[in-house]
Amino acid sequence: MNDDLAALAARIDHTNELLQRMLAEVAKTPSTHAIFVDAGYLYAAAGRLVAGTEDRRAFDVDAEGLIEALIDRARTIFADSRLLRVYWYDGARRRIHTAEQQSIAELPDVKVRLGNLNANNQQKGVDSLIRTDLESLARHRAISDAALLGGDEDLVSAVEAAQGYGARVHLWGIEAPEGRNQAEPLLWEVDSQRTLDLDFFKPYVARRTAAAYEGAGSRPTREDVRFVGAQIAAKWLAARGRESLVELLPGHPYLPGSVDQDLLVEAEGLLQYSLRGQSDLRRALRDGFWEHLQAQY
Repeated sequence: MNDDLAALAARIDHTNELLQRMLAEVAKTPSTHAIFVDAGYLYAAAGRLVAGTEDRRAFDVDAEGLIEALIDRARTIFADSRLLRVYWYDGARRRIHTAEQQSIAELPDVKVRLGNLNANNQQKGVDSLIRTDLESLARHRAISDAALLGGDEDLVSAVEAAQGYGARVHLWGIEAPEGRNQAEPLLWEVDSQRTLDLDFFKPYVARRTAAAYEGAGSRPTREDVRFVGAQIAAKWLAARGRESLVELLPGHPYLPGSVDQDLLVEAEGLLQYSLRGQSDLRRALRDGFWEHLQAQY
């Protein structure tokens, strides 16, 4: 009997040791998050909020700047987690990328997934794409948290699928001028809710009939914009000092939302030209800003 008890105790000790090793490995594994953006919801809700219309033809969206702002916001919320990538879901006729969608697809850490766009400009198949990605990533433990920017009730099944594999789903919404622009059943199912307000979107959405510096000057070259970025960086460094530079460098190639907005506004003033919706020039601006700062470090 004593031998049996001793053997049982040994097996228990061995099992406890294995559990401790497993927990230690889990503790060393960094958390990972991803951002899932229903572009149809984003354009409609942000357009209504900032430009007063859901018609995409009536306003410009600086998608690159907006995506970086979303990444920056997620970095703040999931402070001890790393970004897997941003998933951008949109519709296109015959699932062929538009020029804008192609430029978004070329951004770092962004995956564009296209559903179909019917004759009435309605997205088809986007919700199923979101569900497939959410469920797959959660099942393979690729993410621990998912930030979902959307509002359709059809996304409830995607949320439930991801949660079933242990992922937490955080719903991000866009401020609605009147009423609510997200389905209540979706709000009930998620693990947390946040609303992005007018101030968040104003730097990235502009009505075309009232765009900043409309008609002022000719389009600058990428080198012109890069030079302006370097100028602003020199001014930024002189005002804030090297300590602020050390804090900024780990975020490369992304800039905090507040710094990026200030950079855009000051550059437009110097160039007398609107950079909203012009991803190549926005990229050149940030490149010039970063190149000057890194040269000083």
